[in-house]
Amino acid sequence: MRHRGTRAGAIAVAAVMGSILTGCGDEGGATGARDGASPGASRSDGGRDQDTTAVRAAYDKTAEAESARMTIKTKIDAEGRTVTSEGRGVLDLAEGDSVMTVTAEGESIEQRVVDEILYQKAPGQDAPGGKPWVGIDLEKVAAQQGVNGQGIGDPARTAAYAKAITDEDVTEVGTEEIDGVNTTRYRVSVDVAELPGGDRMRKQLGPTLPMQVWVDDEGRLRRQQMDMTVRTGASASAKPDTGAAPQQLRMSTVMEFSDFGAEVDAEAPPAGQVADMTDRVLRQGGRRG
Repeated sequence: MRHRGTRAGAIAVAAVMGSILTGCGDEGGATGARDGASPGASRSDGGRDQDTTAVRAAYDKTAEAESARMTIKTKIDAEGRTVTSEGRGVLDLAEGDSVMTVTAEGESIEQRVVDEILYQKAPGQDAPGGKPWVGIDLEKVAAQQGVNGQGIGDPARTAAYAKAITDEDVTEVGTEEIDGVNTTRYRVSVDVAELPGGDRMRKQLGPTLPMQVWVDDEGRLRRQQMDMTVRTGASASAKPDTGAAPQQLRMSTVMEFSDFGAEVDAEAPPAGQVADMTDRVLRQGGRRG
């Protein structure tokens, strides 16, 4: 049974699940607004329409690229403890499969997502039964959380978020260069109630999700950034008059896409080498809920 590896694996799951299920960004941390102003404050209705169209179209344009290299950096603050993780790999934007190396708490974990199943392997540490890999059915986990699992393995297929954006929700912030590529940065607010599983997500996240997206000159996503507070476990469903202390974690995530069209070779490990941890994750989720 893994100890440090299990904790690191849990953080890696949080990084992947957080970015996929929320697909949103924070309101700070980036530069590049023209003349330090807020362009959206004075933009005409026509300009706002163009901004909204650009942001909505970016998800489809990114998916049309079929594949890309991806990095994902996550920071989680909970119970007075901070854990960071960083993942690097390639992503199939059409199928949602991916191959990544995730580093968390000083450990590197080999990670694959194939057909909605998350596989993880920590070198030198065995899963239950002495097997090198653990497997988690992401679609089942999403279903327990009240979230539509379709496309859960693919951050680019988050069209539901784009559909929940109105013209009043998009502000062009400015321009910024990312890895030598010119991009336009937008600040977006998404109505959580309009998302799949919105009722439950609203209890955990609040009424809106603040996003930031960076779109290149070809209309593709280059970066998504998130910084939000998540109410966890019983606190998400507790009544206001119970006096229960809220349980919260703060999660910051930055995803970047590059090298569109990169080859993705994502294959599931042999079944005999995988310990299925889905039931354990579902039980833990049920106790928290």
